Amino acid sequence: MSITHLGALKANHRLAEAKKMLLEAVSEQQKKLTGIRPSDPEREQYYNNALETLAKYRGAPLWYPYLGSGIGNGALVELMDGSVKYDFIGGIGVHHFGHGHPEIISACVEGAISDLVMQGHLQQNTDSLELIDILVTESKLDHCFLTTSGSMANENALKIAFQKNHPAKRILAFEGCFCGRTLAMSQITEKPMVREGLPVDLDVDYIPFYSPEEPEKSTKRAIETLKKFLWRHPKGYALMIFEMIQGEGGYYPGDTEFFRQIMEVLKNHNIAIVIDEVQTFGRTSKLFAFQHFGLQDLVDMVNIGKLAQVCATLFTDEYNPRPGLLSQTFTSSSAAIHASKTMIHLMIKEGFFGPNGKNMKINEHFTKNFKSIAKRHPNIIRGPYGLGAMVAFTPLDGDSNRIIQFGKNLFQAGVMSFVCGRDPTRARFLPPVGAVRPQDIDSVTKIVEETLLCS
Repeated sequence: MSITHLGALKANHRLAEAKKMLLEAVSEQQKKLTGIRPSDPEREQYYNNALETLAKYRGAPLWYPYLGSGIGNGALVELMDGSVKYDFIGGIGVHHFGHGHPEIISACVEGAISDLVMQGHLQQNTDSLELIDILVTESKLDHCFLTTSGSMANENALKIAFQKNHPAKRILAFEGCFCGRTLAMSQITEKPMVREGLPVDLDVDYIPFYSPEEPEKSTKRAIETLKKFLWRHPKGYALMIFEMIQGEGGYYPGDTEFFRQIMEVLKNHNIAIVIDEVQTFGRTSKLFAFQHFGLQDLVDMVNIGKLAQVCATLFTDEYNPRPGLLSQTFTSSSAAIHASKTMIHLMIKEGFFGPNGKNMKINEHFTKNFKSIAKRHPNIIRGPYGLGAMVAFTPLDGDSNRIIQFGKNLFQAGVMSFVCGRDPTRARFLPPVGAVRPQDIDSVTKIVEETLLCS
């Protein structure tokens, strides 16, 4: 087979030399980012003016005064005020394999030389095919449709389920779920503030989620509630959407038997089983969290995003939609597609998965450190909660206002976190799985302890 012009370009020694020089230049600056540091007083006025201008343009201030410079080193990131912080939230998980990872930079360079900045429905390069092949192979599902956001991945799954199971129009979800902020997803998300003033045109019913304190009772309660809805609306449900670990809801993991019993009832009623893995993808003992819970035989659709860089809806042959239902102007950027392929390969090859893989070790290390803090300072902290590289803890008795202020204090101290859940509210981390080291976790939890003692 003859070589393409792109193949010739990739083989050109000048490209290899340019990439090598670029990586060396980045590494030279990264070596100077060795730990947290405060802002540069000479840059503070410029930085504050920039934040005020951005707040004016977007109509509201940022949650944190964060404007990145565009460079970081592993778990550390530099802001334009000259400060350096531990980034343990990564934009709520959207980009966090690790700041300035050389293989990700190299992958983005591969994407940057593409003729397509953004790939889309009518024009996709072979790198899109390669990514789709990885996702289909690893998920063991039959089909994959790339898309621009996690919400759109969930939207596409809704459309597929509604078309397949027409005229059923109702949706089942878990109490405390979060599916996104589009018009449809905001109606499923059980968070009133995200749908304030919006019209309601979807019928959603909620099932109580799993409780580790009462595994059998909570499973029985969920099944009884489900059967009540099915009796009340016979043949009325098109799908149920599952989070394997409730993210925004408070980092509550489910349980295999709990999920399986619910899914078996749904299967008996021909209701689509949709797994929302926008946040959990790549963060448990398996690439997909539904695999971690051993549910491969029951899943109809899976939606991914965030860490994957490129979002997607994966589905079985049974749910392959009719032509015209799915289409988008953009799927993702060529750089993001290359980065996604590289990250998934690295996670598979470098021991991220399995019961003793890096993801589960991250959680073990956090657990050890947080228990040590609780032992030294009883009643100051509870947890951690979550699973794998999804870590949350409850400080300050779970009081929402105090924890929001704690997060801001933690930011000023050099660590980025976020909140989740309600009654109690929790602080949460999505650590950079591709770069975080045990010493980073030690440094961050030490700062957490010091900040709590000052709160």
